[in-house]
Amino acid sequence: MELAQVRRSYAMWAPVYDATFGSLTTRGRRMAVAHVNARGGSVLEVGVGTGLSLASYGRHLDVTGIDYSHEMLAKAREKVAAQGLTQVSALRQMDARALDLPDARFDTVTALHVLSVVPEPQRVMAEVARVLKPGGEVVIVNHFARESGPMAMVERLAAPLAGRLGWHPDFRREQVLTGPELVPVVEKRVPPLGLMSFMVLRKRA
Repeated sequence: MELAQVRRSYAMWAPVYDATFGSLTTRGRRMAVAHVNARGGSVLEVGVGTGLSLASYGRHLDVTGIDYSHEMLAKAREKVAAQGLTQVSALRQMDARALDLPDARFDTVTALHVLSVVPEPQRVMAEVARVLKPGGEVVIVNHFARESGPMAMVERLAAPLAGRLGWHPDFRREQVLTGPELVPVVEKRVPPLGLMSFMVLRKRA
């Protein structure tokens, strides 16, 4: 999808996102944030959306969130203000393909249910690798297309509807494993149905 499509889609979804997609993605977000909390340090959340994860990050962290959608960021800012989330140091509007952030800035980067939404996910992953410190980790939760079976057929049939859905049902895991700097260290399905995957990539030191 192009950025204009992403913007339109998430402007439409922003008012109801927490009650719809948000409720469906709770388990994966909890897994990701628990992993990040155990690591500590500075965190960048790419595609922070309405800020569903922000309250769960530990107060010992320094969290920056970015998103392309003004409407989503407005919801996130409301949560930060209402809940006094002092661990969140910045929420910024930004294109994830060209991050306005310095090299090797973060200990951890999270991308939760966002890589099948953004245009050019390979460029996004290259930027993620750039802003990550050597030895740092990328924590991903996302739906990846099945290789075979009934679900794989459903995903292929739904692929032309990506613009309306706001994400790519046929998104393949290979699209996040394109650079030599990031090495997979954890990969598992998110229970109970396994529709989402939890993945950790580590940047070579």
